[in-house]
Order: sequence, then C-alpha cells, then structure tokens
Amino acid sequence: MKKKVIIIGAGPAGLTMAYEILKNGKDKYEVVILEETSEIGGISKTVRYNGNRMDIGGHRFFSKDERVMNFWKDLMPIQGKDSIDDKILNRKKQLAEDGPDPEKEDNVMLLRHRVSRIYYLKKFFDYPISMKPETFKNMGFGRTMKAGFSYLKTIFVKREEKSLEDFYINRFGKVLYSMFFEKYTEKLWGRHPSEISADWGAQRVKGISISAVIKDMFHKLFGNKNKSNTETSLIEEFWYPKYGPGQLWETLAKKVEELGGTLKKGYKVKHINFKDEKIVSVDCEVNGKIETVEGDIFASSMPMNDLVAGFEGIDVPQNIRDIAKGLPFRDFITVGLLVDKLNLENKTDIKTLGNIVPDCWIYVQEPQVKMCRIQIFNNWSPYLVKDVQHKVWIGLEYTCSEGDKYWNMSDKEFIDFAIDELVSMNIINKDQVEDAHREKIKKAYPAYFDTYKDIDKLIEFINKIDNLYCIGRNGQHRYNNMDHSMVTGMEAANNVITGKKTKENIWNVNTDKEYHEVKKDK
Repeated sequence: MKKKVIIIGAGPAGLTMAYEILKNGKDKYEVVILEETSEIGGISKTVRYNGNRMDIGGHRFFSKDERVMNFWKDLMPIQGKDSIDDKILNRKKQLAEDGPDPEKEDNVMLLRHRVSRIYYLKKFFDYPISMKPETFKNMGFGRTMKAGFSYLKTIFVKREEKSLEDFYINRFGKVLYSMFFEKYTEKLWGRHPSEISADWGAQRVKGISISAVIKDMFHKLFGNKNKSNTETSLIEEFWYPKYGPGQLWETLAKKVEELGGTLKKGYKVKHINFKDEKIVSVDCEVNGKIETVEGDIFASSMPMNDLVAGFEGIDVPQNIRDIAKGLPFRDFITVGLLVDKLNLENKTDIKTLGNIVPDCWIYVQEPQVKMCRIQIFNNWSPYLVKDVQHKVWIGLEYTCSEGDKYWNMSDKEFIDFAIDELVSMNIINKDQVEDAHREKIKKAYPAYFDTYKDIDKLIEFINKIDNLYCIGRNGQHRYNNMDHSMVTGMEAANNVITGKKTKENIWNVNTDKEYHEVKKDK
C-alpha cells in the first residue's frame, strides 16, 4: 500500500519535492499538494496583466548547485536561436546547439545579461559597489576621501558582529555603510540595521566586501586562467524562462500531475492534527468549508508561525509557541507601470531596444522615497512586454507591514503615490504613464529580528516530529533564493525515499559563506 505524502504549498520547494518523490518512488508514494491560492509558484509566480507579465520580486535562474541547473534545463531547454531583442540589436550569445527558437517555441529558457545598479544622488553606481573612476566621480572627492579613510579604519579595528550594522561596517567602513546600506536596509525591513541579526548579512551578502571587490577587479584585469576555484566573480549571465518564472513552475506542476500527483488549489491549511506525536491529517478551509486531508508524511512550506499556531493534539511548550508567533515578516507591494519611455539615459555600451538603460534591477537608495527597487521587465525577457519595441514595462517594489497605511491604500492611491516618487527622482514624467497594476504579497520576506534569535529552539522542537519536513523560504523562515528552496525540497524528498531520519541536511541548505550570485572561475 502506498504511503501518502501531503505537501503544503505549490512554490519551488513543494513542487520540487513532489516531482522528486514521484520520479523516484511513485510506486511507493501518493503525493498531494495543498495550495492556498489559485496560482502556482508562490512569490516566484508571474502575474499577467493586459498582455504584459510581471515577475514578482525578480528571479534570476542561476545556481552554484549543478543539480538545480540540470533540473531547470531538463524542464525548459536553453535557447538555440536569438530572441527578438538580440536579433534586432545583433547581440551575440553562446546559444545551445539544437536548442529551441524563442520566436517559434514557448518552452524555452533564455540567456540574459546581468545588469544591476544602484540609483543614488540621481546617479548610477555599480551593484555591488565597484572601484571604477566613475564611482569616485559620482561620489565626489570629499565623500571618496572620507569613505577611503573610514574603510582603512576597519582593517585595524573590527566590531563584534552583534547586528547587521556591525556586519556592514566591518566590510565597507562607516561612511559607505551610511551611504549605501543604512537607510536602504531600514526602508526594506522597517528596522534599523542595529536591530537586525548579522545572520541576514551572512545569508545575503556572503563574501561581498571592499576587499572582495578589489580582488575581483584585479582578477578580471590580470586573472590567471589556469587557477582553479581560487578567485570568484559575480555572474554576468543568467537563465530566464521566456514568459517569466511562473512559466517554469506551471510547467513543473503539469509534470507532477502527469506522474500521478494531485494538486489542490484553494486549500488553506488551518489545523495540523496529531496523534501519538505524529501528524495524521490537516484541516483545510475550502470555499468557506473545512475539509480534512489525511496522510502519512507531511512537508510544509507555509510560514512557521502559522504552522505551529495550527498544531492540534500535541503539547507545545509556551516558549515555543511564543517564538513561532513572534517570527517577523515583511510584506510586499509591487506596481507594474507601462510608460512610453524613461528619462534615464543609457550611458553604457550595452545595446537595448529603444536605448533604455540595460538594468534588470535598479536599487533605489534615494532616502527621500520609500521605493526599494525598480525592475525593467523589457530587460528580463522581451516576451514579458506586449509592445517591447515601443513601450517600457517596469515594476516598482515596496516593502511594508500588512495593515499599515501603505498596505491599506486603495490601488489608485498607491499607484499615484508610486508614480509621484518616480517623478520626484526624474525617472519618468507623469504624462508618460499609460497603464498600471498593483500586486500585494503577504509574508514575502522572512525577517531576522524579534524572536528570530531563538529560532534554533523552535527548529529543535519541530525536528522531533518524525513525519514533518520544513522546506522552502517561509517553511524554514530563511531568506532562500529559488534554488535554495528547491534543494530543501530535493533533500526532503531523498529523506522520504531513503528513510533517512536526520533532517540536518535539509536545514543545512544555504548555510555556506559565499555570496549567492558568485560563480567559480575555472
């Protein structure tokens, strides 16, 4: 008789776990995915609006884990012919032999150029900060000198890293920290960096520092190609599905169903029911009614605080409930804006349609605005934009807290607010806006403050539940990228199939000390 595996959440982690179990053990396991919403992919979904598509948060398909790269490539083969923008602009790329033509086929992974910059003082800076003459010119002589001496001080005097502020100052000096990290971090998280755990830096800014930037610069200039795995550099190219990340997860969901898996949408898990300290079922809210789904093995990518709050029939110590309840999140709002053009001048040597700036992301460091980032969807994939040769489709990203004044604004109020911020930075003129759409995402970013400091106690308690696996970003309350979330699903699937009892391999995903967008030069 088959064992029934219940997976909560149809995001990258849940879908990957389901696929891996069915691919390697469908004769032994029945798999059911319970998804609260009507959509696939979690925050990696793609939103369709009036012929245009929005990538929620921006997702580069790059991983240091070859398992993940091969997984993606098997689902969506790499392009073998030029995309429409590369064809028009005569941009050359190393295409896959016998790969699909994106002009004729939809199931295709595009090769895209990575450009991300910081917008500060109404000027562009490299992201991460580079040691180019243009950087010093933009900063001005006075700021440059102060930043240099501030950094030199950190070589000799290191702070104990009790907070994210300490983490940044140790790597960049106090002046650069104040310019490029302090206000932006506070805007992003709603907390000053001194209140946020240094773990966030270790998680997201691994290996990035002034010394790393200098090392990278010299390696590019004088790098010894015979050295193996001794130097690192930021990726310059990434993969991207023709119609955005949601396309890949929708493709994977179909594969899961083809292998016999069941995907139930609109199933919001409310209670997790125990018997003899093992989970036996979950109660789901479906169209206003409660439906109980029984199972033998359970995996959760739902937020850890919701998971523990739903435990029924098991003794949960009050301190564990308090830790789970206090885990913080940051909610997310993005505005899609269709405009005739941007006022930003393309001063790079990268050719683009309409000569727009080539950035995928622009990090908005201007302290007077609440906006965190701008996505330019034209540069992610030309197929996200209905009229890519004549219009610019951008995404304006904000973080907030559910129930605050920004979250509670009407769509029109918030869109007008976002447009006014762009105008104040001279990025667009108001009369250039043709269309707009707003998306709100709850619990998009797990945060590293409040009861997070005690999360190890919560993890220890949860790990004692033999038939429960926590996977994914919210399932582990960890700022994972897609590939990390997928690997938690892969590891959990392997544990299920092999009967492995320890869960350390699942929790150890994304705990290495290298930046998540670093490649090894070989």
